[in-house]
Amino acid sequence: MKGMAAITMALVLGGTAGAETTGTAPAPRARRIKVAVMDFDYGTISSHWWGDQDIGKGMADQIVDSLVNDGSVSVIERKNLDTVLAEQDFAHSDRANPSAAALAKVGKVYGIKYIIAGSITKFGSEQKNYGAGAAGAALGPIGMLGFKKAKTEVGLTARVIDVSTGEIVVSARGEGLSKKGGGLSVGGLGKLAGGASFSMASDDYRASAIGEAQEKACQQLVQELLAKVATLE
Repeated sequence: MKGMAAITMALVLGGTAGAETTGTAPAPRARRIKVAVMDFDYGTISSHWWGDQDIGKGMADQIVDSLVNDGSVSVIERKNLDTVLAEQDFAHSDRANPSAAALAKVGKVYGIKYIIAGSITKFGSEQKNYGAGAAGAALGPIGMLGFKKAKTEVGLTARVIDVSTGEIVVSARGEGLSKKGGGLSVGGLGKLAGGASFSMASDDYRASAIGEAQEKACQQLVQELLAKVATLE
């Protein structure tokens, strides 16, 4: 009996040891691609209502936030990128197509292989007013009423550039539409907030029609970028 007990114990201990040595080790975490995001160019659209606000920088900030929150790629700090680009005498007109010198400098300093550069292709509202006497106007208790329809759109394009070759390896698009802003006004007269200053990081801006359209465009762009960047080495 003692011999049988000893054999049983040996089998138990042997099985435990085998489980410890053959257990599945944690899979190594996949290496994340490191990228930098340039301020977006917006030279193709009119700046009649946002004044001197750099909407290209604000757009890039929002895209960086979305990429960081997703976690699939590693994004370098924007302030550090601005410092390097300033040393290269980087102009506003170079944002969509950064020079080889700027690409090489950023790649060398931060050890990154890819830069995301892009353009804002659409950024604004279209509004149709229907006043008293016009088709679609209605008779109310205080006379003829008018209404307005508003459509706000934001369009983005982005390119992922290999810093070592200058080759565009991935491109993506994002479009956002908001129909906020329509409503009923007496006599068909509406008020526009033209010329008002704004901050693209504020809650008021994000809740606005242009903020909603921008958020949708940004989300679509980031989703397409991440899906394509995942195929890069």
